[in-house]
Amino acid sequence: MSRGRAWHLGLAVLASAAVIFQLVLVWQGGRVLDETNPPDLGERLIRFFSYFTVLANILIAWVAWTIALARDDDSSSWRVLRLTSLVAITVTGLVHWFLLRPLLDLHGADYLADKLLHVAVPLVTLIGWLAFGPRGRVRGRDVLPSLVFPIAWLVYTLVRGAISGWYPYPFLDPDAEGYAAVTVVSLGIAVLFVALSALAWKVDGRLARTR
Repeated sequence: MSRGRAWHLGLAVLASAAVIFQLVLVWQGGRVLDETNPPDLGERLIRFFSYFTVLANILIAWVAWTIALARDDDSSSWRVLRLTSLVAITVTGLVHWFLLRPLLDLHGADYLADKLLHVAVPLVTLIGWLAFGPRGRVRGRDVLPSLVFPIAWLVYTLVRGAISGWYPYPFLDPDAEGYAAVTVVSLGIAVLFVALSALAWKVDGRLARTR
């Protein structure tokens, strides 16, 4: 096995383990963000899979497994999935560090799961992408399709939040922050997605030419 595939195998195991670890904690009633009174199990599971962080880690695990097992290809769907996962996990790390980290007061297993999902997986993903590739898999025409996932997630989050009164992240809660603030934050994150997707396209092309 090449070093690149070995690295992605480690990433696949790490991301999968992080998601499963957090799922077990949620199943047991562990805290997520600042929830001090977890709801019933069914609602906890719905909320678990409503977090962008969890979905981004699942996407990373999926893509990493395909690379590790030599199931990656140059199809448009795989390229879009990989670009989506790369940008999503990068945004996860950035949003956690700048917006969510100051709000958290986690300890023990909850703290460990949080750092695995928000810090370890994003860092290992970016290092592996820069060091091992695979190269030449990001095209300009992949940028717009890669935005479907975050836009769909945002729409789902706002619609479900309006119905249930629960939002996975405090900066998306219009009842607490106001619709103007939520709109500004949403637009800012959308711009960040576009910028990071375009940057990944350019960097991937440059690295491919260098190799």
